[in-house]
Amino acid sequence: MATNAIDQTRRMLSLVTYLRERPGAHVQDVARAFGITEDELISDLDVLPMCGTSFRGGDLLDIDTDGDRIWWHNPDDVAEPLRLAADEATALLVAARAVATLPGLRESDRDALVRATAKLETAAGESGAASSRLSVTFEAEGGVFADVDRAISERRRLWLRYYSPARDELTEREVDPIRLFAVGHTYMEGWCRLSEARRTFRLDRVAEIRLLDAPAAPPELELRDLSAGLVQPAAEDPEVVIEVGTGGRWVAEYYPHDSAEELPDGGLRITLRTPDPASLRRLALRLGGDGRIVTPPELAYSAREAAREALAAYEDAV
Repeated sequence: MATNAIDQTRRMLSLVTYLRERPGAHVQDVARAFGITEDELISDLDVLPMCGTSFRGGDLLDIDTDGDRIWWHNPDDVAEPLRLAADEATALLVAARAVATLPGLRESDRDALVRATAKLETAAGESGAASSRLSVTFEAEGGVFADVDRAISERRRLWLRYYSPARDELTEREVDPIRLFAVGHTYMEGWCRLSEARRTFRLDRVAEIRLLDAPAAPPELELRDLSAGLVQPAAEDPEVVIEVGTGGRWVAEYYPHDSAEELPDGGLRITLRTPDPASLRRLALRLGGDGRIVTPPELAYSAREAAREALAAYEDAV
């Protein structure tokens, strides 16, 4: 399965946390935990020694492998306190503000983060002021990944508070984890005790997680073939055409599609298939002025109506 740079970067961030807690980990075990081949893991390990704690080099990760086990020789050196330069302080401030907006964050933790951010802004001076004009979205998966991996290895049940974008709500559920895998994002496949069915959970949507003492006992299930991706549209699924501007080109990267034709203005005309076209209305709202649904016409109409309703609700609130 092809892996793009975003997939590999996300995976390596989790890999650093994983290896720090498991000195001398076996290549086979790590590859299985991340749902990748051993060759893909070795490729990641070839890149990690070029990474470090400074944007300008130095303090690089001293990680190597003999083909069987993986060794990290300087984890304590890399963990030493840093002296932040202006650009590094800016990046940290932007990330801190993004973390403060995550759903499910405890208010006490959010308040502590806000206070720490304010102190860093004061210390950063002009750099702190410049960072207020930047924003970023990202996935905070590392800690959740470690808990899920531990639950799988110890055969323990998990309790989750999970955000469902389709319903725009947080739900609480117990899950018997089956495996971790990465397809664009990092996912856990497990047996959900709330729905009594197999479910797939995206790690960045887990607002809170806790290991339970109850043993995990998922039923015997045949693992899905993910070589063609997590979402595998069928030929008989309805066809949807979406046109996006330059700010919406990311859609072609994150959504499986039949074709993506270049448009004169730098945008794309994307043709895809989905068993549930109505699920794309949320995508249309997210794109805003950067995209529109072209066909089918009834979906385009419902997306416009949803946008009007959202705008009216906003105006009423104001």
